[in-house]
Amino acid sequence: MPGAVPSPNIWNSPRVYELENRAVDPDGVIDAAMRGIRGMDDAHVLDIGCGTGYHLPRFARVARHVTGIEPHAGLVRAARSRTRGLAGVTVRNAVAQRLPVADASVEVAHARWAYFFGRGSEPGLAELRRVMRRGGFAFVVDNDATRSTFGTWFRRFLPNYDPYDVERFWVANGFQREPLTMRWLFERRADFEAVVRIEFSPKVASEIIATHPGVEVDYAVNLWWREY
Repeated sequence: MPGAVPSPNIWNSPRVYELENRAVDPDGVIDAAMRGIRGMDDAHVLDIGCGTGYHLPRFARVARHVTGIEPHAGLVRAARSRTRGLAGVTVRNAVAQRLPVADASVEVAHARWAYFFGRGSEPGLAELRRVMRRGGFAFVVDNDATRSTFGTWFRRFLPNYDPYDVERFWVANGFQREPLTMRWLFERRADFEAVVRIEFSPKVASEIIATHPGVEVDYAVNLWWREY
């Protein structure tokens, strides 16, 4: 789809990415932080870059309506299959730069490791300004590369990544930062290794697998949020 930002991990390996979704944040740190700022109760929730729809059923338990947006047609089909039979859930094949929702119609927007990675996401932010209702909240979950075991791996994988420039970008666009520490927790070592291989280059993945034992990883993230 024109304007789509490829996500090689989930686009190329959706079944392995499902293992990652199950392993991410087993303690619910991210969701609890969002609830502390603005709950999804009785809201129109917009999930931008929803992938296979992993989070949509959980959002739908409390939201008035949930709209999932995903540019990859195969993942759209998976998300629709996952939410079939759930009232009030819609999945649309679209990009963040052209959201197929009405002006001022969204109370909570959510993007988790999708599209909004700092500079370059300005068109998507302009769309957020259009669709967010006054008093609504937008949440962006992204990696914090300044700390944690995962952050160390991330910097090794992307040595030119500048987390401080990313922070300046979000602050300049009116967002606040909630630094969080959660974890990966896998059921099996084989699952951990499979996920590492889709998230990092072959060289970095091999180094991680050789030096990190077990099935658990401490993982720092930034929850960026803004009230409109």
